[in-house]
Amino acid sequence: MKKNNISLIQGITLSLSSLLIGGWLTLHFFSADHDKTMVATNETKQPKYWVAPMDANFRRDKPGLSPMGMDLVPVYENENTAGEGPGTVKINPSVVNNIGVRTEKVQLAPLETEIKTVGYVNYNQDRLVHIHPRVSGWVEKLNINSVGDTVEKGQAIYSLYSPELVNAQEEFVLALNRKNTRLIKAAKNRLLALNIPNSAITALQESHKVQQQVTFYAPQSGVVENLSIREGFYVQPGTMLFSIGDLTEVWVEAEVLERQAGFVFLNDQVSMTLDFVPGKDWQGTVDYIYPTLDSQTRTMKVRLRFDNKNLALKPNMFTQVIIHGKPTENTIVIAKEALIRTGTQDRVVLALGEGQFKSIAVDVGRSDGKKIEILSGLSSDDTIVTSAQFLLDSESSKTSDFKRMSAMDMDMDMDMDMENVAQPVAHAQVSGTINSIDVSNRIVNISRGPIEKWQRPAATLDFYVASNITLSQFSEGMEINFTFAIENGEFTVITIHPNASEMH
Repeated sequence: MKKNNISLIQGITLSLSSLLIGGWLTLHFFSADHDKTMVATNETKQPKYWVAPMDANFRRDKPGLSPMGMDLVPVYENENTAGEGPGTVKINPSVVNNIGVRTEKVQLAPLETEIKTVGYVNYNQDRLVHIHPRVSGWVEKLNINSVGDTVEKGQAIYSLYSPELVNAQEEFVLALNRKNTRLIKAAKNRLLALNIPNSAITALQESHKVQQQVTFYAPQSGVVENLSIREGFYVQPGTMLFSIGDLTEVWVEAEVLERQAGFVFLNDQVSMTLDFVPGKDWQGTVDYIYPTLDSQTRTMKVRLRFDNKNLALKPNMFTQVIIHGKPTENTIVIAKEALIRTGTQDRVVLALGEGQFKSIAVDVGRSDGKKIEILSGLSSDDTIVTSAQFLLDSESSKTSDFKRMSAMDMDMDMDMDMENVAQPVAHAQVSGTINSIDVSNRIVNISRGPIEKWQRPAATLDFYVASNITLSQFSEGMEINFTFAIENGEFTVITIHPNASEMH
């Protein structure tokens, strides 16, 4: 409970800080810039409307207070220049310096994808030898004491007594005594098939003396694994005696997230670090990519190969792995810190010059940990903000063209009279429920339904009511069918329909 309370207090503090910073920026955006650069012009003109410093959607046709108790800021007709548009924020140079805005040019460069993951050291299965007998018998002597013992190639590892091996030796000696070439060859081939060492066959051929115990030797150097016998054990074909693993080269099995699976290819370079040797890097390659994904973790397993001549890497060690993907062709990349992730949309803040900034939506691709690929939304000659972009994005998003309806950037059906109307006006018919009524400002808050022709979802908005409509016919909670128009960014109810049957 204490942790939850602390998190709640921290969240409230962060929210209040954001509001205070946003309010400070807004006051500077409007007052510092407009008051200093446009005082002479605005003295001779009437404000177009007044807007709340903390909410650009709260507009009034006369001075007053915002819902937060702040004075409304006047907005004049000439405040939008040709270079500005929805979502554009203009700041004077002193404010830019005070909030620490830094910018950089968008880069056109290749991008090398880095995939960071973890893995486990394992034996190289190509160099793991399993020892099995080919006859039944008893282990008379075992030269290995425990798992992990080191053995050298050619070292005696165990001795076996087997009646079958004794009989095979006697047949070979009998063939030698008879000097029958065919019998000698057949008997020798049988000894080889029973895996008797060549050295034992040579000694038998020279001495003609049958050995009751046959000694077997290590086929390769390595360490003992899976030791399952002791002296005196009875064994038979198929019995797993032990394994010998060569650790001069190891495999590391790592897991890659499903969304990163398409960025991994055979022979990609790999860097690996381990906690038990800080500061040391191992270099390897992607040796194999498994064809299936784990159904539980939704990850793809990849096999990496590393040299291990000093035997520092041991099976089952935990490792940190970075897979270096092949560089892409030249593409648009930006610094990772310049990207604003909201969970539903990725954005960056454009620096338009002369103190103007605008937040725009982008589509992102791969990342190398420091830079991020931009698939759409930016061009190679753009300049973006890399510091203080969250403050600028917060202010720009209030009126940005990806958050507000604008007649200029939507495919609307225009219903206009070209001779009488100076600019196009968009109309839509929709139904909704009245939430509140502001009689003094002729504003009605309505939760309207979706607008199919504009592909707009349902929303709750403030609507101005045309002067020819009587406000007394409205009441809170009332369901109405109405037509509204969009002109100069304002939503105005122009017609009330008695019922849905009159809507076209």
